Amino acid sequence: MVDDGDFSRQHVLDQPMLDRVSALRPGTALDVGCGEGRFCRMLSKLDIATVGIDPVDAMVEAARSRDPEGDYQVAFAEHLPFANNSFDFVVSYLSLIDIDFLDEAVAEMARVLKPGGRLLVANLSSFSTSSAMIGKRYCRDTGEVLRPLGRYLTEEKSWFEWDGLRVQNWHRPLSTYMR
Repeated sequence: MVDDGDFSRQHVLDQPMLDRVSALRPGTALDVGCGEGRFCRMLSKLDIATVGIDPVDAMVEAARSRDPEGDYQVAFAEHLPFANNSFDFVVSYLSLIDIDFLDEAVAEMARVLKPGGRLLVANLSSFSTSSAMIGKRYCRDTGEVLRPLGRYLTEEKSWFEWDGLRVQNWHRPLSTYMR
């Protein structure tokens, strides 16, 4: 399984995410959809008591093997196994696209936040996920990737293979995330 993260995480997203966290200075954090625990380990290095949840057993096992001292649990974002007001900070780092019941998941994230707590989300652009559903198209003259948007307003689930796992992703238009 991926340990260092893909290029986009390492060179585009990690630093802004860590900057936001550092500015908040939370004592406790929940990483929803933690995968192999990569961002949890980064938060732990900032002395933040972090819990990571993921619905995939293999991902939680990988997180535990990389960080035996970490707190990793198999759980769904739509049914978080924590009391109300448990965390200073909740992060969803490229995991909203993997969640079937978005409204329930966001409501659960809000429920476990302490008063004044913050939810930090990094998500794929809806423009990139709409074109992923119909495959890549290329400009005949330049070879550049075209991003057709014909299905942009349609919410759809797609499946792909990632690091030996079958993974689902949801395409949702930006308006869905903004309601």
